[in-house]
Amino acid sequence: MAEVKERRSTRTRNRIVEAALALFVAHGYAGTTFQAVADAAGVSVQTVYFHYGSKSRLLKQVVDVASAGDAEPVPLLGRPWFAELRAAKDPDAALRRWVHESGVILDRVAPVLAVVRDAAPVDAEMADQWATNTEQRRTAHGAFVAILHGLGALRPGLSEHDATDVTVALLSPELFLVLTRECGWTTDRWAGWAADQLAHGLLTGR
Repeated sequence: MAEVKERRSTRTRNRIVEAALALFVAHGYAGTTFQAVADAAGVSVQTVYFHYGSKSRLLKQVVDVASAGDAEPVPLLGRPWFAELRAAKDPDAALRRWVHESGVILDRVAPVLAVVRDAAPVDAEMADQWATNTEQRRTAHGAFVAILHGLGALRPGLSEHDATDVTVALLSPELFLVLTRECGWTTDRWAGWAADQLAHGLLTGR
């Protein structure tokens, strides 16, 4: 019985997060209410409060799920595909895998990260959330750069810190949205361009 109840609760949380994602992207942080989320998810507003308590906690969960692709408590760098990346022997293949996976993630998370960024100047909780998300992105890109460094693949004179700077910039959600939303590029086109630019900027012999 408890297992059935937990599955039902999980489905409810998933519906709430899916509804909140669409509403935050469409209407922004200030324009999204718990009542609107509840209506879109087909639950009571009390249910939304019960599971998330505040709009900032709900948006954090939306960002976390969009980043990971699911609600499982497994960090990005603990995912199987990253373990495969750590075992890579070919720097160019590792770089292109990282860009590909980044594109998959950015497709999901970049629009809602823009919501956090836009709310940050006027909302202290969103400012903290944006700072946390920024730090998480740098940590992830730094872990990727460390793989290239371990393979001896970074350009001579390029430090891991500077290589991480370049990666953070080229694979930023802001640039991703400019190219895929404003310029109309597909994610595949973005990935090919970003991989070429990143390889030129990071890898020895380019």
